[in-house]
Amino acid sequence: MKIGNVNIEGYAALAPMAGVADKAFRELCVDFGACYCVSEMVSSKGISYNSSKSAQLMELSKKEHPCAVQIFGNEPQTMADAAKFALQYKPEIIDINMGCPAPKISTNGAGSALMRDPVLCGEIVKAVSESISIPVTVKIRKGFDDENINAVEIARICEENGAKAVTVHGRTRQQYYSGKVDLEIIKRVKEAVSIPVIGNGDILTADDAKRMYDYTLCDLVMVGRGALGNPWVFSEINSYFDSKVFIKPTFEEKMEVMKKHIENLCKNKGEYIGMREARAHIPHYLKGFKGAAKFRNEACRVSTLFDMYALIDKVQTSVI
Repeated sequence: MKIGNVNIEGYAALAPMAGVADKAFRELCVDFGACYCVSEMVSSKGISYNSSKSAQLMELSKKEHPCAVQIFGNEPQTMADAAKFALQYKPEIIDINMGCPAPKISTNGAGSALMRDPVLCGEIVKAVSESISIPVTVKIRKGFDDENINAVEIARICEENGAKAVTVHGRTRQQYYSGKVDLEIIKRVKEAVSIPVIGNGDILTADDAKRMYDYTLCDLVMVGRGALGNPWVFSEINSYFDSKVFIKPTFEEKMEVMKKHIENLCKNKGEYIGMREARAHIPHYLKGFKGAAKFRNEACRVSTLFDMYALIDKVQTSVI
């Protein structure tokens, strides 16, 4: 498919998960077949205050293109300024977050809270679209809560104000990540707009991806939590649609990939920060192996790469 003038060639994209989809993880998922990825969300206010931490989130590597930088906020001009600032990192696309359910984001009027103000949604999309020359996309949810299911309305407003694609997570903000994704709302958005629609939510396997494609007729699926500890999900999806055989990775293969992932994380951020962030990833890599559950607490306490290597040896002994 095309987002504006950007070609996206493949079957599954990586979602912009805060605290997870950093450069090391995005690169890993691209290695396993993610055809498109989006950065962690970046505060437009942070950029306006010259926050180096916010700016670092926009950094992209050569291998992860095509890639979007995602920004969040609730002030049209501040969002437009952040989009212009992001151009120095050479993203192909700027994505606007209107779906984050986290209280620290939504209680400040950003993320999914924007869906309660359709007029402001349009103003933000218009301001960002008119400020830059690359395509602008928007990530939304089903609605803010069950009494306010307005994804179709918001998607239309986004298109009218310059958005070149919209991603729909088929849950309300009220649901967070509980319950099942609503494929019907994604289908309705697809029927209502002429721009590409990306379906998001509950893509854990190739069968899930096929189900979403078949039911919603969306243009692309986006994988979020299903990729945690499982970047192979992209290989599985690609193999399915390319009529190839997908061979599940062995324990040894999983551990080698985990080591590569965490080593790159530490290379990018330093071992102190990298290993603390690794605690969110390691339990996912260990999931499903016999006896691995008893090492979960230890996985959440690793502080050095040496700790991780030692843990792998313990789990391997248990598995064998």
